[in-house]
Amino acid sequence: MTVLTIIVIAGLVSLGRWQLRRAEEKRALFEEFAAGTGSTQVIDLATARLPRYQHVAFSGHYDASRQLLIDNMSNSQGQAGYFVITPFALAGGGWLLVNRGWVPLGPSRSQRPGVDVGPGIREVRGRVDNLPRPGIRMGTPAALAPPYPVVASFPTAGEIGQLLHESSWAPAAEVVLLDAGEPDGYLRQWQAPGLPPMRHIGYAVQWFALALTLFVIYIVTNLRDSDRLSA
Repeated sequence: MTVLTIIVIAGLVSLGRWQLRRAEEKRALFEEFAAGTGSTQVIDLATARLPRYQHVAFSGHYDASRQLLIDNMSNSQGQAGYFVITPFALAGGGWLLVNRGWVPLGPSRSQRPGVDVGPGIREVRGRVDNLPRPGIRMGTPAALAPPYPVVASFPTAGEIGQLLHESSWAPAAEVVLLDAGEPDGYLRQWQAPGLPPMRHIGYAVQWFALALTLFVIYIVTNLRDSDRLSA
C-alpha cells in the first residue's frame, strides 16, 4: 500500500507540474499575441516570413471567385460554422490568404453561405497566423476541387496552392487574420489558441490538492492502524 501510494502521489504531482509548464507556455503565447499589435509592417511579395501574430498591412484586391470555407470551426459559444478564406492578389504581385472571419452553417451543409466580396483595390490590415490544424490528421484527405467556395477540413497551404493553381505566394504569412475593424469581414473573435494560463494553473492546483489529500489519508490511516496495534 505504501509503494502504491507513493506511485500515485508522484503521478499526481507530475501532472500538476506539467500543467504549470503548460501555463508558462500559454503565458508566453498570449503575450506574443498581445505584442503583435505593437507595430504594423507593410508587406509585399518580397517580405520574408514574419513572426506569428505580427500586425501587417498590404494593398491589392480580393479574388471572390476562388474562396474556401474551412469546416469544423466554431464561435465562442460553440456554434458550428466555417472560416472564410479568400485569396488576395497583392498590388505588386503575388498572393496572400486572408481569413475574413467566421460564418455559421446554413440550413444544411449542401447550402453554402454567401461570402461575396467586391473586387476593388483596398488597403487591408490584419495579423500573421497559421492555417487551422487538427489535433490528429487521419489518413490522406481527398484533393480539393471546385465548385467554389470549396468546403475543406483543415487544408494545408500546399493543398490550397494546388487547388488555386498558384505558386507565387507571399512568404510573410501562411494566412492573415483580418482585423475586426476592417470591412468585408464576418465574425472575428481572434485570440491566442487554447486555454488561458490561469486555467492551467487551476488544473495544477487541483492535481496538487489531490496529492495532498491522498497523503493526508495515508498518514491518518496509518496512525489509526498504529494506535490499534499498540492498544
